[in-house]
Amino acid sequence: MIDWYSQSVEELAETLQRLGEPSYRSKQLFRWLHQRGAQSFDGMSDLGKALRQRLEELAPLTPVQVEQRQTAEDGTVKFLMRLADGRYVESVLMRYSFGYSLCISSQVGCRMGCRFCASTLAGLERNLTAGEMAQQIYAAERDQAVTVSHVVVMGCGEPFDNYDQLLRFLDLVHHPLGKGMSLRHITVSTCGLTERIRQFADTGLPVTLAISLHAPNDTIRRQIMRVAQAVSMEELKR
Repeated sequence: MIDWYSQSVEELAETLQRLGEPSYRSKQLFRWLHQRGAQSFDGMSDLGKALRQRLEELAPLTPVQVEQRQTAEDGTVKFLMRLADGRYVESVLMRYSFGYSLCISSQVGCRMGCRFCASTLAGLERNLTAGEMAQQIYAAERDQAVTVSHVVVMGCGEPFDNYDQLLRFLDLVHHPLGKGMSLRHITVSTCGLTERIRQFADTGLPVTLAISLHAPNDTIRRQIMRVAQAVSMEELKR
């Protein structure tokens, strides 16, 4: 089944060309998915009705939905997001002087085993797709009638344990036909997967990297974070 929300403009063009449609349709479809946050094909008014029906028959859209929300006194909103397969992740919307920032999840569960984190209690269930990561933004914007200008990938899961989909997510939300978010407004947090840190640095993407230490020294860190058994704080500094 086609994951429409995770496809690049080029991949959408290939799919549409196989249906006998001109490649420019891919740009229209991408805008609907990532600029307007469409949840169905019905409202895509610049696509013909027959095409919309064919796309629906080929694979329906599977939007992420806000299941529950909790609002704090300072306006921070924590969302429980329901995925198409019935699983859940959390996202948190924070209001700052510069605008709205959303903390999103990258996995359902986590296998890093940090003792202080509830996300890892049941282990890793599955990775999120790039589209599911992006849709957390669109769902929060839709629910609160706001525009998210900054994103922190620091929710459920370890982003670098879902590396390929993370990179695809960055491409999707940065694309000028979509949300057009500046990569400098995105922060990716890791517990310390050094090989992925180096690989990510080699991409040259101007994304902020955050390291979750959670302790002032290796002795304490090894007690609460499994990754610290293999990676010292000194190595993280290199």
